[in-house]
Amino acid sequence: MRDYKWLHEYCLNRFGSAAELEAHLPVPKTPAQLRQISDERYLSTLSLRVFRAGLKHSVVDAKWPAFEQVFFGFDPEKVVLMGAEHLERLMQDTRIIRHLGKLKSVPRNAQMILDVAQEKGSFGALIADWPVTDIVGLWKYLSKHGHQLGGLSAPRFLRMVGKDTFVPSYDVVAALNAQKIVDKAPTSLRDLATVQAAFNQWHAESGRPMCQLSMMLAYTVNH
Repeated sequence: MRDYKWLHEYCLNRFGSAAELEAHLPVPKTPAQLRQISDERYLSTLSLRVFRAGLKHSVVDAKWPAFEQVFFGFDPEKVVLMGAEHLERLMQDTRIIRHLGKLKSVPRNAQMILDVAQEKGSFGALIADWPVTDIVGLWKYLSKHGHQLGGLSAPRFLRMVGKDTFVPSYDVVAALNAQKIVDKAPTSLRDLATVQAAFNQWHAESGRPMCQLSMMLAYTVNH
């Protein structure tokens, strides 16, 4: 694999200046900021990510105020009490996206958030304290304990809330492939560990957040 110096120089050449490059890179939230996000907002964003998966984001986003209403502001204590009959009634509500599998995921993910909060004080504490050098471990945790959070849903959710993470998007995987780090999208434990190790090396060399390294890597792919 190429070192960070190559990655930085490539991106500088693409954007023409350090200032222009920095303007195109995301900035993650601090652990303190992640702790301040309420469990309700985490559940809302988690649910938004689930509904966005496979659907046009603008359509989902336009309906989200109605989702906030029917799911009681995504208060986990209230949402977790929503049983099958309640969800069946929501399937008749034309204001929202009527996808039963996705609707069922909301109270299930509310239970995960409540379980974490009981153990750690808040869901934000889990997100804030998880080391970025094992961010794939957090993806796996969310996929295992949550619902409909496989594939890219966990890393994309983390990016949405501001947790520092790389995202193995199409361009990032193409760049990893070009550097012979992996030959396909990382799904196995071995491939995920390999990709994490590569990002950890660039992180150690540069001090940059994982989300910036991920974006810079995507910029090395020519379309």
